[in-house]
Amino acid sequence: MTAHSGKDAGAYRARTRVVVAGRNPAAQHGFVNMPPFRGSTVIYPTMDDLLHRRGRFSYGTRGTPTTEALEGAGSDIAGAAGTALVPSGLAACVLALTSCLKAGDHLLVTDSVYRPTRNFCDTTLKRFGVETTYYDPLIGAGIAQLMRQNSKVVFAEAPGSQTFEMQDIPALAEVAHARGAALLMDNTWATPFFFPPHERGVDVAIEAGTKYLGGHSDLLLGLVSANADYWPRLRQTFDSMAICAGPEDVFLALRGLRTMRLRLAEQEGAGLEMARWLEKRPEVRKVLHPALPSFEGHALWKRDFLGASGLFSIVLNPVPQAAIAAMLDGLQLFGMGYSWGGFESLIIPFHCGDYRTATKFDPGGPCLRLQIGLEDVEDLKADLDAGFDRIGAAAKAA
Repeated sequence: MTAHSGKDAGAYRARTRVVVAGRNPAAQHGFVNMPPFRGSTVIYPTMDDLLHRRGRFSYGTRGTPTTEALEGAGSDIAGAAGTALVPSGLAACVLALTSCLKAGDHLLVTDSVYRPTRNFCDTTLKRFGVETTYYDPLIGAGIAQLMRQNSKVVFAEAPGSQTFEMQDIPALAEVAHARGAALLMDNTWATPFFFPPHERGVDVAIEAGTKYLGGHSDLLLGLVSANADYWPRLRQTFDSMAICAGPEDVFLALRGLRTMRLRLAEQEGAGLEMARWLEKRPEVRKVLHPALPSFEGHALWKRDFLGASGLFSIVLNPVPQAAIAAMLDGLQLFGMGYSWGGFESLIIPFHCGDYRTATKFDPGGPCLRLQIGLEDVEDLKADLDAGFDRIGAAAKAA
């Protein structure tokens, strides 16, 4: 609770919750923000206190007031029994998976999963005796046909990484739970504000706080939240690994939380405006944005999601790679770089055909993923318009 009311943060609406969650000025001598506690050792007043670990904190890897503040805020917003903080989004995926799997188990993973997560499944988990099967992200309740007696986890990501396929999360949850398996979900695109994971049947939810929570492209952080059934094993795994996030990153994430809901709303609107504009461009074959009525998974998005972030992809009409390079190399506002969720717009080319195994990726043209930042959309349109002109000139010269 905060010093401003007797209510928990969860009693308020979304815009208010990000302001009050995880904040208690009375505990900080009246200062508004929780400071970054840096430390490993916690001093006990007596030997008896030390032997019995009496005290709110025991050691830096098990938590500080700073991490406790963000963990509490994360749980409030996600509707979770508890939240763990780790050094990156990939570390969050690793923690979630290792909390729910053991040698001899079978894992089902969406074919549209974030590629580093796929690499972890195909290497480390395989070495530790976990077998992974990839499934079509559009399978829905049909995933029951892939479940085995030793299937313990279904790992979803909605929308899918880069290609934005929508998954029927409630249907996956119903099948997984009927077979005694856990449903894990990478919820980074929507965040809990636009997709409340645990309300929709997700047991363990993952979010890369590097993205919208940080919001400024200057920190690395992962959050893993769990419902009451899975929180004890998640916390036990976290404590046994001590993969704790750094105090400065947690502090910056707490600061980013205060404006996160407003930034999401701004980037949702700008992203949709850019997506609609791109739909009308003659150079664009298809726009992959779940909030567009033209998108295949729009009905699922409309049913289950409360909003859309500023990340989406486009498929261009076929042009030589040199033409794509001419477009991207000359952009002034769209930077070429990985990650997303910051204040700046980004763009990268991608192709999933080399590594997908359960589905065939054949989009019919070159693909670009766009992150729409906080710039004026008219300036962003002008930047891309000039880029499309370069594509045309390079294609003619080829």
